[in-house]
Amino acid sequence: MSTKQEHDAVLLEEAVEALVIDPNGIYIDCTFGRGGHSRAILSHLSEEGRLIGFDKDLQAIAVGEQLQQEDARFNIVHESFSLLEQEVSKRGWVGEVTGVLMDLGVSSPQLDQAERGFSFMQDGPLDMRMDTTRGQTAEQWIANTDEEDMVWAFKAFGEERYAKRIARAIVEKRAKAPITRTKQLADIISEAHPRWEKHKHPATRCFQAIRIAVNRELDDLKDTLEQVLNVLKVGGRLVAISFHSLEDRIVKQFIQKQAQGQNFPAGLPITEDMINRRMKKVGKFTKAGDSELERNIRARSAVMRVAEKLS
Repeated sequence: MSTKQEHDAVLLEEAVEALVIDPNGIYIDCTFGRGGHSRAILSHLSEEGRLIGFDKDLQAIAVGEQLQQEDARFNIVHESFSLLEQEVSKRGWVGEVTGVLMDLGVSSPQLDQAERGFSFMQDGPLDMRMDTTRGQTAEQWIANTDEEDMVWAFKAFGEERYAKRIARAIVEKRAKAPITRTKQLADIISEAHPRWEKHKHPATRCFQAIRIAVNRELDDLKDTLEQVLNVLKVGGRLVAISFHSLEDRIVKQFIQKQAQGQNFPAGLPITEDMINRRMKKVGKFTKAGDSELERNIRARSAVMRVAEKLS
């Protein structure tokens, strides 16, 4: 596994430029990873600035603890970012946070380590947990989820057209022998998939769906976006980087809803303050440029959106 992959944070300059509007501010990095974004944020902060990093992954926490020892302005928290408001509240910072960064999805080191079970490209145990200390593994999910729920997950979280056929094949195979390895599962999916997309492994969508289900990724995202509004100060910013359409849609719709404010029936005499717009969109969405894509092909699907708290 290359060092480059460990530290190549996506849309690094663009994210930090949009996020750090006050060097003395309080910032949150919801997904510390290997600390690429966090280090860049710290480099823009004064001695008064503060940064909290969240991560579920033990390997990320080890890197974060090292950074915490090196820099007193930084704290790492081994939790899901869905506990954002709770952790901010402990420090008495609710309504005082200047910026929240969300770099969503799975990180390169997680994908590159076969033993983590995220990738169908290498054989490994079916784990897929971002936090390997708790929760059910992908192997347990595959063993215990009934066919109907599996179909729903493959459709909702993987946008897989052939969810029914694939779920049925998995259920038939697991009745004969436990499904415990990534290659074993990828082969079952490939065999059941009637139409392979060009340049895309047939197991891609189902592996994404299982990972999202095991880690509650979309539920955590929805829960946390509401909390972001509470912890941000007026003028504070949310910067969110998504890697697939499901995440991006949730972020986009959340920002739109907060920017539109309260819905009233047409024709009512409404004042601007009654509409209660809570955020405004900052610019258009941003995608990785050519030079970044040359360095890191995994940035090709990244979409960054920025919003600012109004009230």
